[in-house]
Amino acid sequence: MLLTADGAEATASNGVLVLAALLGIATVVVLITWLKMHPFLALILGSAVLGIVGGLGPTPTVDSFTKGVGSTVGSVGLLIALGAMVGGLLADSGGADRIVQTVVDRVPGGALPWAMAGAAALVGIPLFFEVGVVLLVPIVLLVARRTNLPLMLVGIPALAGLSVLHGFVPPHPGPLVAIDALGADLGITLALGLLVAIPTVIVAGPVFGSFITRYVPISAPALLDREPVGAGRGGRGSAGDVTEPDADATGTREGRGGPDTDAAPATRRPGFGVTVFTVLLPVLLMLARAVGEVFLTEDSNPRQFLEVIGNPVVALLAGVLFGMVTLGLGSGMDRGRVSGSVGGALPGIAGILLIVAAGGGFKQTLIDAGVGNVIADWAEGVNISALVLGWLVAVGIRLATGSATVATITAAGIVVPLAEGMDRPEAALLVLAIGAGSLFFSHVNDAGFWLVKEYFGMTVGQTIKTWSVMETIISVVGLVCVLLLNLVI
Repeated sequence: MLLTADGAEATASNGVLVLAALLGIATVVVLITWLKMHPFLALILGSAVLGIVGGLGPTPTVDSFTKGVGSTVGSVGLLIALGAMVGGLLADSGGADRIVQTVVDRVPGGALPWAMAGAAALVGIPLFFEVGVVLLVPIVLLVARRTNLPLMLVGIPALAGLSVLHGFVPPHPGPLVAIDALGADLGITLALGLLVAIPTVIVAGPVFGSFITRYVPISAPALLDREPVGAGRGGRGSAGDVTEPDADATGTREGRGGPDTDAAPATRRPGFGVTVFTVLLPVLLMLARAVGEVFLTEDSNPRQFLEVIGNPVVALLAGVLFGMVTLGLGSGMDRGRVSGSVGGALPGIAGILLIVAAGGGFKQTLIDAGVGNVIADWAEGVNISALVLGWLVAVGIRLATGSATVATITAAGIVVPLAEGMDRPEAALLVLAIGAGSLFFSHVNDAGFWLVKEYFGMTVGQTIKTWSVMETIISVVGLVCVLLLNLVI
């Protein structure tokens, strides 16, 4: 007898449930790729097809979807908003420029690819991918032209640093959604995600960059004076997967002034040390909580204190408040401009919040229909690793939709039953495996593909050889690292 997630007997057979899942996913894919529908609407309609074909009926389908939307927004939406605020302050204060310029100025030419990868990874912790690209690309182009280095030698490491952090490390939307769906611990996932990120950035960044430069020996174009295709609109996936406001090549985002457009802008860039500390503060607090949970007794006062300050909401809120002082007031902004910078970060994430919410509804419909139990039984029968299965599901959806966010949300919903009974490190590794799969082979249905192509002045073929292959390397190396960690944890 097949039971749903609520313990009720499922009304549909295994075959019908699998068909319902395939039709639901196919509906999302077709609506996004062929009809160019916004992923928010596509996920709603895909959930309707899934629930009705799967035997839930119209009213229970609506109930499941709205339940998933509410729980996802409540647990994930607040973190995304706070993370966007930190990113907005980092961009508007010039802190991101300070990090990159300091690293580049102090590193000899031969080590520049490694420095660009490290700087991009650091900037990529709080910033969404597109904003990181917009901020870093002018610097990458200037570095390549100033040092006469091939563009791909410094460009690929920067892109790898941004992409890896976006796919593996909270507070980015994909990892947050998967953590919530699978019941993983955010602190442990963050720690393991950073461990996976380091070798992945190295292989996909400086190592691959030095290799592909021989086959795509292009020079840096002049700084773009136009907004590239997809900038500020594409998200890490399909057209309409919005993550940040529009941006130009200088990194100045339109509409960042908020309601007080006459407020004084930043007059000086914050210092390197204080900028790095501000970016890492939420990460350090969440890691401290994870360490405390491992080494301190449950009822001890130090552990309870660490659990409070390391709570993701508290940690990110502390990062925002600290950043308002160090990055905002510290860069010469007045209070009105600081408020405008923080508030101006929110409109641009409305799209991604809606997609994440609808994805949570789709995930809940999958669970309530009993699809996850079918997948879990099948995986146990064929003795396939849950980590590999999560990666494969995410890869398939990523290739079909072009959206890393949609791939992560859907894959997490499908493999939820596999996470039952997992200890916290293993559940965190499942989150990372799905994140790795969601980055596999970005191609022409991914707005990020066109963003990179336009900024670097490449042909479609050159973009596939560089960007698409780099994303595939990230996906595969990330999975390998996850599987290796699974052997020792």
